[in-house]
Amino acid sequence: MATALLSLSPSRLGLWASVLVLVLVFIKLVGLVLRKQMLAKAMNNFSGPPTHWLFGHAHEIQKTGSLDKVVSWIHQYPSAHQLWLGPFLGFLNIYEPDYVKAVYSRGDPKAADLYDFFLQWIGKGLLVLHGPKWHQHRKLLTPGFHYDVLKPYVAVFAESTNLMLDKWEKKAREDKSFDIFSDVGHMALDTLMKCTFGKGDSGLGQRDSSYYSAISDLTLLAQQRIDSFQFHNDFIYWLTPHGRRFLKACKVAHDHTDQVIRERKEALKDEKEWEKIQKRRHLDFLDILLGAKDDGGVKLSDADLRAEVDTFMFEGHDTTTSGIAWFLYCMARYPEHQKRCREEVQEILGDRDSTQWDDLGKMSYLTMCIKESLRLYPPVPQVYRQLSKPVSFVDGRSLPAGSLISLHIYGLHRNGAVWPDPEVFDPLRFSSENSTRRHPFAFIPFSAGPRNCIGQQFAMNEMKVVTALCLLRFEFSLDHSRLPIMIPQLILRSKNGIHLHLKPLSPDSGKKLC
Repeated sequence: MATALLSLSPSRLGLWASVLVLVLVFIKLVGLVLRKQMLAKAMNNFSGPPTHWLFGHAHEIQKTGSLDKVVSWIHQYPSAHQLWLGPFLGFLNIYEPDYVKAVYSRGDPKAADLYDFFLQWIGKGLLVLHGPKWHQHRKLLTPGFHYDVLKPYVAVFAESTNLMLDKWEKKAREDKSFDIFSDVGHMALDTLMKCTFGKGDSGLGQRDSSYYSAISDLTLLAQQRIDSFQFHNDFIYWLTPHGRRFLKACKVAHDHTDQVIRERKEALKDEKEWEKIQKRRHLDFLDILLGAKDDGGVKLSDADLRAEVDTFMFEGHDTTTSGIAWFLYCMARYPEHQKRCREEVQEILGDRDSTQWDDLGKMSYLTMCIKESLRLYPPVPQVYRQLSKPVSFVDGRSLPAGSLISLHIYGLHRNGAVWPDPEVFDPLRFSSENSTRRHPFAFIPFSAGPRNCIGQQFAMNEMKVVTALCLLRFEFSLDHSRLPIMIPQLILRSKNGIHLHLKPLSPDSGKKLC
């Protein structure tokens, strides 16, 4: 056969190649159509907004104000509705607590149709794994988030925060608003570099700044790929400028992670170096990963190490950035709550100029305000699952195995049937009494069930330390000429940044509070 093909003229070879490509495209198209029919049939009992024949609902989701559009759909379609990203990929979009409980109390895997887009970047880490290997990794990583490990990080959070606040002191003297989002992002990355890799206290170096830029690019590019069905095919995507830019950013991120892991493993060959690490004021995430063993004494492979580090850096950096930035926006928008949070922190610290682990549990009003900001502005507005077995919902409707689920956390948190006056900022929703009465799946900024965010306590502790120190140093107010415009890009961002006015609270406010 091969000899016969080689004997053909170039024009004949070109013709055969064209036929082969057409056959492959036809087979792929048939597969997509059959998959669409299966997904559509599965959701036959659920209606939804009108779809575009080619873009589905993607053209609506990509518009400015798309989150408000989702909330309007919630009013029209109680509990759930169909959501199509392009002509072939259909999800059941859910935003009602009992519906969420039916799916997220189980351990169904993430929807590979979308999360596979991250594989080139973060590899097969905890975010995308499922089955026995997910359980193995979750068990190995859990000790890294024990409170004994988290306690020393309070000082690390404060160190990075004060670097940012010193920068803000200079900006505040110019007496004009500025975008806080990128500065918070650099601070969050600086914190993670210290907690993950044991970096020094001098802030980000040039290589780290390149890493930050690469992560920002990857986040934006990944969201654009999800929203653009023409980029869903790997072969087509990697040929586009968009895909090549993604691969270039991946290389920067991977080179950074690989170098740090390589340097650490080399250092740990020296027993004295290992003893020195054990005596440090805190173990970093990489130390814990390198020392982790399963019940059989098997350690993580190099590929697994990189995947988990890249996953932790992605999930722990951008999400925290979003949470802190939107919280400060809420404080600027609601000065009466800002004042009360500040007074609480001042009362807890007293004459001390440091934040301690035991302080965090006493910051009850600050914590309620943080939770209310996470309700209104969840860092991850939407997550996806693929059903591994059928599910039945409380109203009698059901979905078969293989169906795709979109949990719209932003929609759930602003669902008027769940939250009275959902657009009102009311921290008392999270008082002990009100929290006890609420459905356990009504508030899930860190997802829910067995696959919830393993680092949620780390994130909450960081948010408390950072926001407390920010409120002690500055008074925040809105720039009414540049109000933020929400856009979902894997995390909740603002299209035009988050511009705030900052006013130093005292002449000596540059004093360190760490």
